[in-house]
Amino acid sequence: MDFGLSDEQRMVVETVRGFVENELYPLEAQVERDGELPLETGKAIQRQVLDMGFYAPNIPEEFGGGGLDHLTFALLERELGRASMALSVWWGRPSNILCACDAEQRERYLLPAVRGDKMDALAMTEPDAGSDVRGMKCFARRDGDDFVVNGTKHFISHADVADFVICFVATGEDQTPRGPRKRITAFLVDRGTPGFEIRPGYRSVSHRGYHNCILTFDDCRLPAGQVLGEVDRGFEVANTWLGATRITVAAMCVGRARRALDLALDWAASRKQFGQTIGKFQGVSFKLADMATEIDAADWLTLAAAWQLDQGLAADRPIAQAKLFASEMLARVTDQTLQIYGGMGLMDELPVERLWRDARVERIWDGTSEIQRHIISRDLLRPLES
Repeated sequence: MDFGLSDEQRMVVETVRGFVENELYPLEAQVERDGELPLETGKAIQRQVLDMGFYAPNIPEEFGGGGLDHLTFALLERELGRASMALSVWWGRPSNILCACDAEQRERYLLPAVRGDKMDALAMTEPDAGSDVRGMKCFARRDGDDFVVNGTKHFISHADVADFVICFVATGEDQTPRGPRKRITAFLVDRGTPGFEIRPGYRSVSHRGYHNCILTFDDCRLPAGQVLGEVDRGFEVANTWLGATRITVAAMCVGRARRALDLALDWAASRKQFGQTIGKFQGVSFKLADMATEIDAADWLTLAAAWQLDQGLAADRPIAQAKLFASEMLARVTDQTLQIYGGMGLMDELPVERLWRDARVERIWDGTSEIQRHIISRDLLRPLES
């Protein structure tokens, strides 16, 4: 593994960080105050990114995207992680799963998403099926050449601004020695499809303005042409294209943690107590040392996992380790930053309390810490089992 950045990678990091600090940071207070981002503001961010030529950086060049490798894309996401997600979501990164579109679907979904004409959202989680994805109850039955879908999805991120959703639905069931096993199919579902409704979700304390939504299907009829990939093989499509999404979470956690550390360092170097700056006290300086060490460790775990993907190496465990450690590291770093600030850290005049609140969800979405530990431990034990 080459530990140096290429000229292109340095350019990506510098460009994205400059945009985040100059264009997105000034908008954060408004998002926190109002709990939402005006659509026209989001569209303005989107146009800026399109004009810069940085839109859809994760999509292969053959489809009009930036074609970044996993490592460079992780560096980009690390910088975007510094900003409010209600703002960074408009730096369009269409789901890679759209690369599974057939020729007709590419014209209707993938290419418009790459051009910024449409935005997608990924829908998998249900009220009774979170980590247990195969426990989903949202079901599609065949009716001639169509599928009729009934059920509910929730916690669907940014569906309120999406033009279509990539929805995973049960389409059958197999009996196995370990009990019934759902067959899953991925569908492309347009906003406004009869029987399909996108409703406001729950009010989350993490990532204000970046909304979760509830999707309901009431005899929603979808033609077979809306199937993404093959019927009953939705997990294969997901596993092929979505494996790297947890690297994105890890990278954004690292970026957010570095912003927290920067805030903590500035405060420690300027805040005075007992006649000297608080950074001179061991109780504070050792916190800073531990924070920096943990951030660097998470950073290297994340970049190493992305590098392994680029090399075509097995990366499930490294990805799980990166997501697990980075998300839990972020919780510790933001908590220590708040402790260094003292009472002021809890005041919403400063971004510290927001970073602290936002950190909590990272250990839950895109696979809980418990799921990551399951992946890691199974990988460790599997070679030893007969």
